[in-house]
Amino acid sequence: MTTQILINLLIAFIWMLLNESWNIVIFAVGYVVGFIIILTMRRFFPTPFYGRKLSAVVNLLILFIVELFKSSITVLKEILRPRLTIQPGIFKSETILETDYEISLLISLLTLTPGSVVMEVDPKQRVLYIHAMDAKDFHNNITKTKKKFEKAIIEVMR
Repeated sequence: MTTQILINLLIAFIWMLLNESWNIVIFAVGYVVGFIIILTMRRFFPTPFYGRKLSAVVNLLILFIVELFKSSITVLKEILRPRLTIQPGIFKSETILETDYEISLLISLLTLTPGSVVMEVDPKQRVLYIHAMDAKDFHNNITKTKKKFEKAIIEVMR
């Protein structure tokens, strides 16, 4: 996969040299041309085509942005109420992720979404202790979000 990315960058630089123009637009066109060339010749590489991983990373990024927006709206609604009816709490959640990198990415994504903070991690048992702003409402939402993130992280990392 790394070889494919380096070849693609090399094609983009050669494209810039052939066009005698050093700007980002020409580089992007060269990168797309290189992407198409590598896509058509993917059967000659021993590793899978890197476009799949690239699309998985983009899907994870889009999922994070959507979940960030949804949880921000939920937290904003809770904050703007005249009376706070929230009941903060801590709950335990198990993860299906195995490596430290996968678990760290999940923790970062969950902590960056408003209304939840991962407080403690037990990597041997793969258990997360999550503090939620409103435990009764956020428990189901955080669990659904965690499952979506886990699925996307598995696609990116494995």
